[in-house]
Order: sequence, then structure tokens, then C-alpha cells
Amino acid sequence: MKIQFLGAAREVTGSKHLIVTEVGKHILLDCGMYQGKGLETDSMNRDLGFDPASLDHIILSHAHIDHSGLIPYVYRLGFRGSVICTNATRDLCAIMLPDSGHIQESDAYHFNRKKSREGLRPIEPIYTADDARKCMELFIGIPFNRKFSIDANIELKFTGTGHMLGSGVVNLEIRERGETIRIAYTGDIGRPSDRILKAPSAFPRCDYLITESTYGNRLHPPKQDAETELLRVVTETCAEKGGKLIIPSFAIGRTQEIVYSMNNFFNKGLLPKVDIYVDSPLAVNATDIFRLHTECLNGEVHHVMETDPDPFGFSSLHYIKTTEDSKKLNLLKKPCVIISASGMMEAGRIKHHLANNISNPDNTILAVGYCSPSTLGARILRGDDMVSIFGTEYRVRAKIERIEAFSGHGDYSEMISFIECQDKALLKKIFLVHGDQDATSGYRTHLNNAGFRNVEIPFLKQEFELVPW
Repeated sequence: MKIQFLGAAREVTGSKHLIVTEVGKHILLDCGMYQGKGLETDSMNRDLGFDPASLDHIILSHAHIDHSGLIPYVYRLGFRGSVICTNATRDLCAIMLPDSGHIQESDAYHFNRKKSREGLRPIEPIYTADDARKCMELFIGIPFNRKFSIDANIELKFTGTGHMLGSGVVNLEIRERGETIRIAYTGDIGRPSDRILKAPSAFPRCDYLITESTYGNRLHPPKQDAETELLRVVTETCAEKGGKLIIPSFAIGRTQEIVYSMNNFFNKGLLPKVDIYVDSPLAVNATDIFRLHTECLNGEVHHVMETDPDPFGFSSLHYIKTTEDSKKLNLLKKPCVIISASGMMEAGRIKHHLANNISNPDNTILAVGYCSPSTLGARILRGDDMVSIFGTEYRVRAKIERIEAFSGHGDYSEMISFIECQDKALLKKIFLVHGDQDATSGYRTHLNNAGFRNVEIPFLKQEFELVPW
């Protein structure tokens, strides 16, 4: 049996890890998009490194686009196997993938419109919203902690990682020549004190562990600091300066966390009297899915729901769906909070809000999660004086703030605690993925110090043989 790392190898996006068994079964762990490198990203996404028609199964750790976003593309190119994931992941993909398809179409349209004036050939979107809707017929949702027989020799079980609604460790048992090889792929690892989701849970013993390293060289500040800081930024920007607070946020997970925190501020009478807008149709639909999958929510949320039936809604909170209502937000002359996707500021309505607000010193841009180094978000956070948005240069005069404790990724201490459930003496190898070079190198050092050995940092397209004990 072999595994080849075809994405998120010394990178933080584009997760794709291909297992080929001795009898020729092709199993892809995640099928994610590269994000944040402009035209280079487009070519990286189109160069899959495998024949989609040869795939038997895609096993999906969770629904984030950098883990699921190329499923419509491989469908378009002939993949007709199964996509196996948790029930909540399936429901989220049903809204997230068509939304991603719409973004591909929109980006291609705007690019072609601009480049046609330069006499350049038009490009085709990598896939469409229709491709995304059609690929959903391949999805199979299974509950957490239930063994699922893919065939006579392959069994699968998902255990919770607490990273996003429905996220799970992919626990595989594959039998070859009468022996079993156990593979665990964590996908992204959440935090033990998530505001909404259940904490990550222990997962079965494995021989080979594939695990993320996004924050492999960093520690998060305490949870309470994040909520205190959020309230401070809202108060300073809106109540004291009379400005707008723009919060770029992933539509799934991070948006619901921020809304939940503000809901609690509102219930306690702490929230300033300003309107709060969630400007993302995807976030609106995702919030409904959060309400549906309460089995993924933690005890604190269930406790709040005993007296507040909707922890994601209050009187000054407004969910925006239409483009017309989104545009009206840019005409508002009063202080407000706008929460909009995407979190890395690379796509979606947030780019319009940044273009309209980033040059006003009364306003604040608040980042609440990780931004890949090449993204617009990273350029803003590192203090660039000028940034390009939709091809136009804007001077950055708004105040730039960051609250890292809202991150959905565990830091190196939390990730090590999560994998301590494994017997170090029985782990044949640990593969570190989904992290840049500094993060993976730092995490390997921390793992070694914690007693873990045989830690590999694969290169893109590097292949390894997997053997039983």
C-alpha cells in the first residue's frame, strides 16, 4: 500500500492525500482547493496529480473548501465513486460547494471582462455551481463513532475533532494479505474549549498518523481574552469612534462563534446599541444547519438554549442575503458591525466591504482567524500601506486588529494533547501536513520533545510505502 501527498504538503491549503492499496483501490483523503495565490492557485488546482476517473472513494474530514473544494472539479472530470463523510459535513457541503462554484464562475467572469480589453484569451471556471450540485449525489453521510464497511477489506470510523461542525478524524483499517494497517487522518484539529462545538475526542490506535500543523509553532492566548477583546473592539470602534467594524470571517464556524459571543453580550446587556449584519447567504444557510445538528454542539450551548431558544439570533442582529441589501451596507452612515466571508479576505462580499471601508481611519478591520501568507488578509495584517482589491489600489487607513484566540485550529500544545491518546511506541510514522515550513518544522521539534518519533514532513507528490507491523 502506498500514500502520496498531492496537496497541503508544506502548504496550508489544498489537502489531498492519495492511498493506493495493493489490489488497486484508490482512496483520496480530502479533495481540497489551493487558495490565495491568484493565477498560480488556478493552475495548481487544475493539476491534480491523479486521474479523477480512477478514484474509488473520497473520504472527507470536514467541509472547509481547502479540504472539500475540488470535489465538483473531479466530478466534472469523470469521478463517479463515493464521497464518504459525516452527516453534518454532507449537509454543509450541499451549501458550500455550490457557493464555491458560484465564486469560480464570478471570478472567471470578472477576469475575462478585464482581460478581454487586453486581447487575452478567456479562461473557463474550474467548475460551476451546477457541477457542485450534481456531485452531491455521490455523498454518503455516516454518524460519528460508527464503523462503516467500505468493502470486505476496508473499514472506516469518524471521531470528533472539534474543528468545525461535522469535522472528524478519518480512522481507516485496511486489510492486505491477512494483515491490517491502521491509518488515522486528523484533518484539522479544533480546540478543547471551543465556544460552540464539542471538544476533540480520543481516536483509535493507528500505525500511521497524518495530522495538521497549521499552528505547529505557536500558542493561543486564553479564551476569555478573545471575548473581552471582541467587546473592546466593538465598543471602541462603534460606540466611541462612530465607525464601522468589518470582521472578515469564514461563513462556517467562525461566524457562528462570533454571533454566539455577541448573543451572550446582548443577553447580559454588554453589547453597544449598534446594528450587526451577517452579510453572507452561505453563513445564513450554515447557521440553519448548526441549529439542525445540535448533536455536535457542546454543553454550554445546550445550557444557553434552555433559556434562549436561538443562540444565533437577537434583535439587533440582521442576516443579509440579497446583493442589493449587501450594497446598501456601503451607504450606511452610522456605526455598525459587518461580518462577512471570506476569512482570508480573498473572495466573497468581504472584498467589497474592505474596498469601501479600509481607507477610513474611523473604521476597524478585525481579523479573527488564520490568513495564508499570500492572501489579501495576510498583506493587510502585516501592515502594507497599500493593498490591491479588484485590481484597484487602496490606502490602508483603518485600524487593523487581530484576535487569534478565535482560531478554529489548535495550537501545538493542544494538538499534542489531542494525539497523546496514541501509543508512541506503536506509531510507525507521523506525517505532518497542512502547515507552512516554519510551522511544520517547529511542530516536529515539539513532537520530538514530547516523545514522538519518526516524524516526516512530506514534499508535494512525495510517496511512501505503508506496511503492517
